Amino acid sequence: MKKKQKEKKSLTSFSILFLIIIALTVASWLLAGQPFAPSLPAGQEEMVSQVVGAKFSDFFMAPFNGFRDAIEICVFILCLGGFLNIVTRTGALEAGIQHLVKKLKGNELILIPILMILFSIGGSTYGMAEETIPFYSLLAITMVASGFDTIVAAGTVMLGAGAGVIGSTVNPFATGVAMDALRSIDIAPNNGTILVVGAMLWLVTTAYCIFVVMSYAKKVKADKGSTILSLQEQKEMEEHFVKDTNEALVFTQKHRLILTIFGLSFVIMVVSLIPWGDFDIHVFDGWTAFLTGNSFGEWYFGDLAMWFFYISIIIALIQGFSEKEIVTNFIDGVKDILSVVLIIVVARGASYIMQTTYLDLFILDRASHLLEGLSPVLFVIGAYILYLLLSFLIPSTSGLAYVSIPIMGALAQSIGLNPNVMVMIFTAGCGLVNLITPTSGVVMGGLELARVNYSTWTRFMRKPLLVIGVSNLLILIFSMLFL
Repeated sequence: MKKKQKEKKSLTSFSILFLIIIALTVASWLLAGQPFAPSLPAGQEEMVSQVVGAKFSDFFMAPFNGFRDAIEICVFILCLGGFLNIVTRTGALEAGIQHLVKKLKGNELILIPILMILFSIGGSTYGMAEETIPFYSLLAITMVASGFDTIVAAGTVMLGAGAGVIGSTVNPFATGVAMDALRSIDIAPNNGTILVVGAMLWLVTTAYCIFVVMSYAKKVKADKGSTILSLQEQKEMEEHFVKDTNEALVFTQKHRLILTIFGLSFVIMVVSLIPWGDFDIHVFDGWTAFLTGNSFGEWYFGDLAMWFFYISIIIALIQGFSEKEIVTNFIDGVKDILSVVLIIVVARGASYIMQTTYLDLFILDRASHLLEGLSPVLFVIGAYILYLLLSFLIPSTSGLAYVSIPIMGALAQSIGLNPNVMVMIFTAGCGLVNLITPTSGVVMGGLELARVNYSTWTRFMRKPLLVIGVSNLLILIFSMLFL
């Protein structure tokens, strides 16, 4: 009875995010008028120098403004929901998963390192984050069918891609933007140093994250009672992801064709998002623009939304759905994933309050002054802690780089330290916090799809966060001292 009462009192993702918006609004009132150095990036016309208290209208309209800022990703996720439901209704996904589990015959654990390495490469090379959202529900079905639970599914995706972002090497949305920010203050970034430090962070973090997920998966596989899911979460897991394994499904040629198209659609998604031009690769220029008007490498969420919309129609026609079935199944899928969109909207609302009131710049300015005069070791630790805080308030890596690197990079160089390592302190701090921050639509949306409570996820992540943080700091301190 006590456990059930606790579960009833646990806050939803929406309530947590609204409380954060309220807290940020109140903080802006308390700090209104507090001065800070107007250290904005070059080209910013309006120079502000004090915190502005949020108007009530800012608070009232924060979710709407969050939706306006996130409109492309919201449409993308809605179209993904329709696409996934149509594929599910064909029966191909369930039959394919059952076929895969039978072929593995007790070797299901091998799925975890393979998938996590793939997600990690995506995170390191192009900042794979929002693109992972559809995989939470897909892997939940697969992992539960393999004898694991939904924490294993969420961990495979979030820790896989997250480890890659922590060890960003050529990620244009993290290291790329940060290097441009250094150039804006006339500091020439050293690609070699950034790649070496990024590779060390990537290797150590990815290896440890794979160990964490596999260790937990082994325990759950051996004893279902070792799951950390609450009774309510276990019930939801059974309702949404447990399939009748006694009913043998025939894996037909039509199923194979549908799953082939299904898999290729995600391959195209990945290929279209990698900024090939930044790597001086132009093989996709021009001829791939016939679909959306943008070549591969220039696609964004609007292009992807329409890509999955039309692929869903193609798959529905192959299956033989009628016009009414196509529309009904697509809309049902949109309804199923609508909660994820609303979570992203409210999360962006929190970021909107931060930017409108200049709380982000105020915190950055005060913290940068505290770091002056510290030894290299203490400077790295202090800067890392600063980015943990800033990343909680500003989940966008590119946005945070734009705001902070001109200040922190210049500070590092002025006291004789390596500004290139500061770039990696930024990416490591960002990446760690974005594994658990409730202001991230990816975290809250992914957990919503996997039917995992935020409180359960933070409990699972207590030890991994500490180990990842300490290992990152050791690598960053070594890099600052010797590179």
